[in-house]
Amino acid sequence: MDLAEAIPNTASVDGSPPAVLLPYQQKWVADQSPFKVMEKSRRTGVTWAEAADDVLIAAADKSAGGQNVYYIGTDKEMTEEFIDACAMWAKAYDYAAGSVEQGLWDDDGDKNIQTFTIRFPKSGHKITALASRPRKLRGRQGVLVGDESAFQDNLEELIKAAMAFLIWGGKVRLISTHDGEDNQFNQLCNDIRASRQKGSLHRITFRDAVDQGLYQRVCLRMGKAWSAEAEKQWVDDLYAYYRSNAAEEMDCIPSQGGGRYLTRTLIERCMTGDTPVLTWRVPPEFTYEPEAWREAQCLEWLEAEVQPLIDQLPKCRHYFGSDFARSGDASVIVPCSENRRLELDVPFIVEMRHAPFAQQRQILKYVVDRLPMFAAGAMDASGNGAELAEFAAQTYGPTKVEEIKLSLEWYRQHMPKLKGALEDETISLPRHDNVLADLRAIIQDKGVAKVPANARVEGADGDMRHGDIAVALALMVYAVHEIEPEVFEMHRVPLRSRKPGEMPTRQLHTTAGFKRRPGVL
Repeated sequence: MDLAEAIPNTASVDGSPPAVLLPYQQKWVADQSPFKVMEKSRRTGVTWAEAADDVLIAAADKSAGGQNVYYIGTDKEMTEEFIDACAMWAKAYDYAAGSVEQGLWDDDGDKNIQTFTIRFPKSGHKITALASRPRKLRGRQGVLVGDESAFQDNLEELIKAAMAFLIWGGKVRLISTHDGEDNQFNQLCNDIRASRQKGSLHRITFRDAVDQGLYQRVCLRMGKAWSAEAEKQWVDDLYAYYRSNAAEEMDCIPSQGGGRYLTRTLIERCMTGDTPVLTWRVPPEFTYEPEAWREAQCLEWLEAEVQPLIDQLPKCRHYFGSDFARSGDASVIVPCSENRRLELDVPFIVEMRHAPFAQQRQILKYVVDRLPMFAAGAMDASGNGAELAEFAAQTYGPTKVEEIKLSLEWYRQHMPKLKGALEDETISLPRHDNVLADLRAIIQDKGVAKVPANARVEGADGDMRHGDIAVALALMVYAVHEIEPEVFEMHRVPLRSRKPGEMPTRQLHTTAGFKRRPGVL
């Protein structure tokens, strides 16, 4: 059977037989990269072209690169549509294939997953289509196709499962329209563009598809005569139907959705340095080791990791913000320097995981004591954080370190200052996955930007995060803008009486209270 017979009314607009696949479909199929991604407009036939390639793969012998194919859709209707396309292509290729089998995969005690399978007896391979259940892919091998990936229930889990397919020569194809700029699919596309993620990226907008013959193909299937005027009217009508959604649905421009307060682009613009995020991680049993041993271990880490960075700090005003956690999340200290242009630079970030209260005090004091021209700090005093914040206020004075009870009103008033610093590019941040993840965790809900209580993402180091750095940064910016250090003046005093031959001196008289007060002298 000629492949053109797969398309009804095969006469093209000029009377010649058309190519079965349009140019962008051909380019997608021709790309045999192990990992490829397609960001696309609605209904441009990319999945249909993928089915054509998948049948060739499943029907081929192992020696010719044949493998099983697993297709993951978002619902039953999508999987049925894909398996029907595969059956059509198998018939068009004149490959012997079994009829479509319906089956069930047990979902580990949850409801069963319905599957659709086509088997190719000559090669021994198969194509299996199912709705999204990433964990069912673990331990399997072949080609994985994730369709409408941006709308998968757990795209992160799907990608993690997919990468294992590459180890033994498998392939991964992710296809999707966009679902907001904060969606992981959009982040994946941007990572490939920026060479942060190895892979091949394709992009086809609706207008691109039309330019490459999409409307002509529609005319062929519907038995209509093509004309340039009719094509233009068809495109204009579709854009009018989609209205404000056209940019995302048809032009591959992700919307700013999901309530994300800070865009990735905004954050990355301020990631200007390779400054480190230092993590002091100890096991839970460390808490019950002898005090002297704990202090010695902590000091050794501080002197080896933190002190070299402190030695490089400029001689200017320094501030800090700190978000507290005892277990689970990270306890974070974010210092910053303020130059003469009032720009803020974060020279490093300190994170503590499972650190006892005593060692959190030790690390905080070590860092703050060594900040040149320390001006002010702000600390999370919510819950157990009150103990460490109180310690800092007692050590440096309550007018220099503020104990902040984080609340909706505090976030409403002060989170915009952090966003303003990013928008004005007056803050320099470490270029680090965890900094980006934490800032992206801020959600605007009912006019208030904050990190939701249930926001948990896996960080670059495998630990779960809860926007810890974002809160510490907001507190740091608060300290810069809201805490005014006290300024003490020096007054000239008369010369002391002296004996003949002694050098004249002046005596600076201070009160006991002055000696205990923080500020700038």
